[in-house]
Amino acid sequence: MRILVVEDTEDVAEAILAHFSRQGHVCDVAATLEDASHFAGLDPYDLFILDINLPDGSGLMFLKQLRAAKNGVPVLVLTARMQVEDKIDALDFGADDYLVKPFDLRELEARARAITRRQHGASEAVVTAGNLSCNFAARTVAVDTIEVELTRREFILLETFMGNLNRVLQKEELYSRLYGLTGEAGLNAVEVYIARLRRKLGASDLEIRTLRGLGYQAMIRVDKPLA
Repeated sequence: MRILVVEDTEDVAEAILAHFSRQGHVCDVAATLEDASHFAGLDPYDLFILDINLPDGSGLMFLKQLRAAKNGVPVLVLTARMQVEDKIDALDFGADDYLVKPFDLRELEARARAITRRQHGASEAVVTAGNLSCNFAARTVAVDTIEVELTRREFILLETFMGNLNRVLQKEELYSRLYGLTGEAGLNAVEVYIARLRRKLGASDLEIRTLRGLGYQAMIRVDKPLA
């Protein structure tokens, strides 16, 4: 997943960033509403983790602006407030879920996975494309029940394609999901990882097409190549 963490408490933000990074997700951190708006306008995200109390205003205002702009990216609100009214306000403004501080990072990740699955129309942790199955919770991949070992970035790439079947994804968007805003490699790295993914999933029903000048498109193969 590509995640924007909007949190001004440094140790909380660092803990969230470290945990999700260890699980193979790419995270950016914004400490203010101004920074959050700036990040949100740069690249597409799979999830916003949003604190309510920020130095320059309420995170709910940011949430309200997102939904007014027809931005449907899932939002998980973090709040130190225990009142039912605060939770209702967050949900009414368009939040997909909320978590009260202090929280367990494992629960935060589980909730994040759940709401992003719902966003892509999947209610279970295991998503399939023909004979290919991907377990987002366990981070395992199998073709015809035979497990396929993927590296962290290969899994991120597959997760992105599985959540966007038939959609054309630009190379720049895939790059940002692999490396975030502070990329450590060139755009050609995307081609390298796609080539590796194609090789490892060669026996699967998932086809990753290269569309010249447009990007890449993953779809379920109609006619599998002969072995």
